Amino acid sequence: MHSVQKITPCLWFNGNAEAAARFYTEIFPNSKVGQILRYGEEGREIHGQEPGSVLTVAFELDGQTFTGLNGGPLFQFSEAISFQVNCETQDEVDHYWKQLSQGGPPEAQQCGWLKDQFGVSWQIVPTLMIRLLTDPDPVKAGRVMKAMMGMKKIDIDEIKRSYAG
Repeated sequence: MHSVQKITPCLWFNGNAEAAARFYTEIFPNSKVGQILRYGEEGREIHGQEPGSVLTVAFELDGQTFTGLNGGPLFQFSEAISFQVNCETQDEVDHYWKQLSQGGPPEAQQCGWLKDQFGVSWQIVPTLMIRLLTDPDPVKAGRVMKAMMGMKKIDIDEIKRSYAG
C-alpha cells in the first residue's frame, strides 16, 4: 500500500513546470517525474490557459515529493522560500552548485545560496559547516561565519582552515 506524503511543496511556475521538473530530476538521485495533469476547456474563462497545456506535474527529488503548478505570471519566486541541499563532500557541493546554478543569475549567489534558471532559491550546504557554525566556542564559530559570508559556493577546505584559525 502506497502512502501519500503528508506535506508536499507546490511550486507556482509560469508555463514551465514540466521543464523545471525534468531539469531537477536529472540533478538529484532517486528522482522521477510523475503524473501530469492538463488544463481542459472547462474553466478556461477563469484559468485562461490553452487546453492540453500542463496544469500540474508531480515529481520526486531524492524521494521528496513536489507539485509544479503552471499558474501564470501573477506570482514569482523569492528568497523567502528556499530548498536546502545537505552535502557531505565538496564533490557533492560542486555537483549541486554547478547543476542548479546553470542559467541562474550570478548576482543571486552568496553564502551557499543560489537561484536557478526558474527563479527557485537553493542553499547548497556542507553538513560540516553547520556543525562548525554551532561549535560552543564562539571564536571558532565566528571565524567560520566570517569565511562563509565571503563565499559564493562554499569551499569546505577553506571553512576548515577558518575554523582552525
